[in-house]
Amino acid sequence: MQKVVDAVIANVSKVLIGKQQQITLSLACLFAQGHLLIEDLPGMGKTTLAHALAKVLGLSYSRIQFTSDLLPADILGVSIYDRTKAQFEFHPGPIFNQLLLADEINRTTPKTQSALLEAMAEGQATVEGETRPLPEPFFVIATQNPSTQAGTFPLPESQLDRFLMRIELGYPDPASEREMLSGEDPRKQLAHIPAVISSEQLLKIQQQVLQVTVSDSLVDYLQRLVQFTRDDPMFMSGLSPRGALATLQCARAWALIQGRQYVIPEDIQAVLPSVAGHRLRGSAESSGQSGEVLVQRVLNAVDII
Repeated sequence: MQKVVDAVIANVSKVLIGKQQQITLSLACLFAQGHLLIEDLPGMGKTTLAHALAKVLGLSYSRIQFTSDLLPADILGVSIYDRTKAQFEFHPGPIFNQLLLADEINRTTPKTQSALLEAMAEGQATVEGETRPLPEPFFVIATQNPSTQAGTFPLPESQLDRFLMRIELGYPDPASEREMLSGEDPRKQLAHIPAVISSEQLLKIQQQVLQVTVSDSLVDYLQRLVQFTRDDPMFMSGLSPRGALATLQCARAWALIQGRQYVIPEDIQAVLPSVAGHRLRGSAESSGQSGEVLVQRVLNAVDII
């Protein structure tokens, strides 16, 4: 298991230099059977990360470029009449792949955004009254530009909550950027990245995550963190039960990636900013602070014991 994880991270790091933390968080999200939202400026490597993960994990891959005129049928598929057979034949859309990149998801309208909701929550898509299962594993990576940029439609809270984690890539550190500038474009190596595991092995890893042990004291610590977000006036509303479950599931995946079969407080601390940052909203007195900053204040305020 540990060799597989190290190989995945090493191969993805060849095309996304200096972002090992973000790559590991992405893997934790996938191993926890969730979906990932990447929010950052254009050109930071969001699409490269999604494509590299698909290659390394041996998953069928499709990318949808979201635009203001995109329709739900462009995602789900459509039935076309075949005159030779005298019947309608369904042509599946790009959503029927194991890894779907929803690129710049907030550049399309809420109606089209919502076409992903059933797929992300239920692992199925209903098209023209017929429910069709999606392949397993099914993993959505959505990217979005900052809402301050022109032509964006902010994702509603209900859809943000469908994403298990949200991360940012950020600018590379000077050493990593120099490595990119001094050599060949890392993106050209995408075609040469080998698949490290198969879909069947990935499904087994996802089942292993469910077996990671969580002690009662660890659950107590998580409950104190969650309760703090509900009681402290700096939050408009606290973390929901779904958010608490998401934190625990991601902490299990993070522990497994670190080579452990049990969760420790540091696992929760590692994943909580990415799990809770997009679920929490600050009150008037803490307005202007990002969700990740608010989460860090929670971690600093709540004792482990």
